[in-house]
Amino acid sequence: MNPVERFYATIERRPVDKPASWLGLPVPEACERLFTYFHVSDINQLKQKLADDIYPVEIPYEAPHSNAIYTALNFAKRTSDPDQRTLTAPGFFEDYSDPNKVADFDWPDPAKHIDPEQCRQAVDAVPSGYPIMGVLWSAHFQDACSAFGMETALVKMLTEPEMFRAVIDRITKFYLDANEIFYSATKGKLDAILIGNDFGSQRGLMVSPDAIREFVLPGTRRFIEQAKSYGLKVIYHSCGSIYDVIPDLISVGVDVIHPIQALAKDMEPARLKRVFGARVSFCGGVDAQQLLINGTPQQVKEKVMELKRIFPTGLIISPSHEAILPDVDPANIEALFEAVQEPV
Repeated sequence: MNPVERFYATIERRPVDKPASWLGLPVPEACERLFTYFHVSDINQLKQKLADDIYPVEIPYEAPHSNAIYTALNFAKRTSDPDQRTLTAPGFFEDYSDPNKVADFDWPDPAKHIDPEQCRQAVDAVPSGYPIMGVLWSAHFQDACSAFGMETALVKMLTEPEMFRAVIDRITKFYLDANEIFYSATKGKLDAILIGNDFGSQRGLMVSPDAIREFVLPGTRRFIEQAKSYGLKVIYHSCGSIYDVIPDLISVGVDVIHPIQALAKDMEPARLKRVFGARVSFCGGVDAQQLLINGTPQQVKEKVMELKRIFPTGLIISPSHEAILPDVDPANIEALFEAVQEPV
């Protein structure tokens, strides 16, 4: 199988020669360590050396205060790092209670900051032979938390639900407009997209399943319907323990749930395979909280082989967080990908 065939077979839970694998998104400092360890000079050479199967492309976004779509909405009241989403600081809508005042915020126009030609160029630059995954995030829940400040946002969900809904709906519109530009510019060139929000903690959901169903999933459904209108597979990201809403994610059309955060409550691979394995696929499973940092290459290999036994298909083998940080031992990344190649 080539990577494209392997990717589709894995997430459609058909037989594979080996599971599809994904390195994730190493941060620049981690890239330096990985390039040195593997004696390569760029990410393309690294992916080729690892026999990685998926090529991510982040949506190009250029604005005076942000060069990333996930920081496009700067709600922080006080000056902060424009390259970071501020979740806990006071947000623009902190003291708002009137849903009709949502237009008070200076909402950016995605058409002014997303160049369709840059989108095409970014996708066309991918080496041939890879399935291409657009990384769009569309994190409307996280941005809604930023819009108020997280504590205020979670209170308003309960005490002023119409205010919270007005803000998250307007954020959803921003991302739908942005994504449409990317989809139209790259039509026929993408295979999948990655979207999502972090609403899981180590021990459970940050808000109730009912709150996620009421406030988060309506926008998620719209994102998924938009992507599927272009024939794309949808990989949905949320860190943490999200076991209680996996059926809901399945119901709105998610194809792959990312990641299996290995140490989070109720996210044991065997449990997920047993309960949901016939209805949805997964990505992740190789613990990036302890194992890839403090474990040995042999321990990493043993974990990958265990995952392959549990999921002969239906799991994209990957670190349990998309961002590879500098504290991840490159030798353990090597062991991960070597184990992917080995027979069970």
